Amino acid sequence: MMKDYSEAELARQPIGYWSGEAYRVVVGQIRAALAEEQLTQPHWWTLNHVSGAPGQWGRAALAERLRRFDDLGVSFDDMFDDLAGRGWMVDVDGTLTLTEDGMAGLARARERSARVHAQTHRGVTTAEYAAALNVLRRMIDNLGGDSDLP
Repeated sequence: MMKDYSEAELARQPIGYWSGEAYRVVVGQIRAALAEEQLTQPHWWTLNHVSGAPGQWGRAALAERLRRFDDLGVSFDDMFDDLAGRGWMVDVDGTLTLTEDGMAGLARARERSARVHAQTHRGVTTAEYAAALNVLRRMIDNLGGDSDLP
């Protein structure tokens, strides 16, 4: 059970610590769930982008798009080659496309991710979640960062 603190106690807490801790815990759970499918988070990003915009992404453009999210120092070429080697993705005339096996793998990964999402949101209303994101976005914007949705 989560311990309650006064508003004054909470207001004195460092946002850097709490935003970092939230990142470590949430992303750690996502990465653990994806690892059950032998996927990394960059695999996940790739599968979602390619499936969400069929015929749009070439290797270089997708790697450039995904670098914004990468905190692991990923070699996107190696990761794309891994998905191709699994038979999950093909490069046809410079355009990445998921195969049937890739779509099936993405569906399994989405199921795993959905379980983490549901656990993360347990006891948090949609309004609270949106308010939390907007507070973080405002802080990012205040410090000159990109507060737009990805």
